[in-house]
Amino acid sequence: MEQVYLGLGSNVGDREGTLERALTALGERGLEVGPRSSLYLTEPMDAPPQEWFLNAVAGGRTALAPSDLLRACLEVERALGRVRLVFRGPRTLDLDILLYGDVVQEGPGLTLPHPRLHERRFVLVPLDEIAPAVVHPKLGLTVHELLERCPDPSQVLPYSSPAGPA
Repeated sequence: MEQVYLGLGSNVGDREGTLERALTALGERGLEVGPRSSLYLTEPMDAPPQEWFLNAVAGGRTALAPSDLLRACLEVERALGRVRLVFRGPRTLDLDILLYGDVVQEGPGLTLPHPRLHERRFVLVPLDEIAPAVVHPKLGLTVHELLERCPDPSQVLPYSSPAGPA
């Protein structure tokens, strides 16, 4: 079983519900979901004008190979309504494999660790919440160190559900 970390995002529809359903669906496809970050409200980066995202990071363990985990993520995105019409456009769900153990891989369709992980506050803030001491296998820095050095000026705000606490 490999320790993995996934980024989750949504800016269309029932964002909270979609992220929750995504984790359930990934659990049904071979991911043993572990620690989960809080939700964060984040402004879109390098994208056409659109609503802000809800983002989170989830850790977990899986016996799936990286390509099979990617396939599971894409299946879940499609099952929960993701349609790719506009490059970096609005989406019901975005799932990214951020880290897959200590695997470093570059190939068509999948690069590990995620190639822009260290450049994105909307990923590093929630990842730092649940795994600050995890070391980036290519850069040799902890998640916390990457966050401290991240040049991204975008806003990443703690999110409080409009429905309030359950």
